Amino acid sequence: MTAEMIVVIIAIVLMLVGLFFEVARPDLLVFFTLFFFLMMGYVTPEQALSGFSNEGMLTVALLFIVAGVFERSGLVERLVAAFLAKSNSERSALTRLLIPISAFSAFLNNTPIVVTLTPIIRKWASAHNISPSKFLIPLSYAAILGGTITLMGTSTNLVVHGLLLDTESDGFSFFQLAWVGIPITVFGLIYLIAAGPRVLPDNQSLIEKVRENTKDYLSEMIVTNDFPFQNQSVEEANLRNLKGLYLIEIIRGSNRITPVTGQTKIFAGDRLLFTGMLSTIADLQKRKGLELDTGTDLSLNDIQQNGTQLVEAVVSHQSSLIGKTIKQSRFREKYKAAVMAVHRNDERVQGKIGDIVPKAGDLLLLVTGHDYDQQKEHRDFYTTSAIEEQKFYESEARGWFALILLLTMIALVTFQVLSIFKAMVIAVGILFITKIISPHEARKSVQFQVLLLIASALGIGNVITATGTAEWIGSQIVHALAPVGALAILAAIYIMTNVFTELITNNAAAVIMFPIGYEVAGAAGIEPIGMAMLVAIAASASFLSPIGYQTNLIVYGPGGYTFKDYIRTGLPLTLIVMVTSVFIVYYLYM
Repeated sequence: MTAEMIVVIIAIVLMLVGLFFEVARPDLLVFFTLFFFLMMGYVTPEQALSGFSNEGMLTVALLFIVAGVFERSGLVERLVAAFLAKSNSERSALTRLLIPISAFSAFLNNTPIVVTLTPIIRKWASAHNISPSKFLIPLSYAAILGGTITLMGTSTNLVVHGLLLDTESDGFSFFQLAWVGIPITVFGLIYLIAAGPRVLPDNQSLIEKVRENTKDYLSEMIVTNDFPFQNQSVEEANLRNLKGLYLIEIIRGSNRITPVTGQTKIFAGDRLLFTGMLSTIADLQKRKGLELDTGTDLSLNDIQQNGTQLVEAVVSHQSSLIGKTIKQSRFREKYKAAVMAVHRNDERVQGKIGDIVPKAGDLLLLVTGHDYDQQKEHRDFYTTSAIEEQKFYESEARGWFALILLLTMIALVTFQVLSIFKAMVIAVGILFITKIISPHEARKSVQFQVLLLIASALGIGNVITATGTAEWIGSQIVHALAPVGALAILAAIYIMTNVFTELITNNAAAVIMFPIGYEVAGAAGIEPIGMAMLVAIAASASFLSPIGYQTNLIVYGPGGYTFKDYIRTGLPLTLIVMVTSVFIVYYLYM
């Protein structure tokens, strides 16, 4: 091992540790690690930046645009809601839910599918007196499994496909992954439908918890006639930066003002609703003209009136909220909503709301008004509770047109008339020409932070290869496991990739493990395409934690889950998928 390899391994380990402990956004950590390697001269600028022109990465960008059309059309939600409407039992609902979800996920980005279906499932579960926690983890797992069936099922498949193309291989055909993807999806769904209701917890939603303990979250004060700041703004009345308290709503007769800004006027008779550290409310009582209403029977139903709603939202991995306090992010002004509470690991985060620094996976309880637009916050956090009178930007007819267009492109790719990249370029071009999507909407659909992560990770993959690190690690694995056989080597690569996925992100895990797996395949006599399939499947098969895959993170807070719930439910599924994948790859590609 050379000194150069040692530095590369240490830097990558530090990057992985940083990703695990969320010291910064994933895309920035990976990008600065690549920048370090470039400054050290371990890779040329062309090699470092090649990921930004990688065909797989560019295809992912185009798929974001196509998926955005479906997301705005509401087509998937309407179809799944129709399936659920005919269910009257838990297991029947799981069957009717998971099978179409896995099918949709084979052709569409599974993250928006899970985001948009979570509120529908929670609403159905509430109407049938069933805990939504019985459905949300299976929803995420079914979306992950379905994504392994086709080339476009998940960004991980496209990233590995792009890496194969860089090796002068033909890459994956459209349904090549289905040799493994269909069996693991079938076995996985059977397990989830049969065992899911028994192993999953029966949890309340955050809104239900708050409903039962409203006084722990809300306090009401009345503005009397001797209040010295009548007809003045909240900021002038010194109610803007209170110690541990947060003014979320003003009730004025039959009107409700939400969110409350610094310029909102205060009048006698106003009822002020506060949340935060309610133990500090005594300090506010000392102010002249403010009277604590100790006899109030305030409930969440009182808040949810006249267009005001309580909404749950999950902070995303790529959120701009991460690393800043809620106050610094100007939350109320930016999102037209007030934060009532923040829950992390199923526990309420104590302290003043404005001073809380959100983390990925945090569950926010928001008080929203008429002008709240859940599409606007799309990349910072995901709304996971039902929004009354939700309107979609696109008509259902446009959704059907986009679906037919996508199926046509898939047929052309399947019969090798077009490559997946060319097909997506044509599809996006037609969507622009027909004005089904505008350039502005297309830009909003693209998750640039995800693309930066993928492109930077591809550059790090080139570093691992160019410095000989991948070859050295691969030779050590083959040397250690050759006496045991090829099955052990395949299992080792699968486990390593899967562990990385659970600790960091799926795309980064795939990019780091691909060059190692490629070298192992050459040394062990395994076809490279088979090893690439194994890495792609293992990188997607994140079932043991909420942090390895975006869909797991989305359902983490709304389901009230703990890490133990993912391990208890996901460990058998992980073993099923691993054993099935390893044996199929062994018999097809040895």
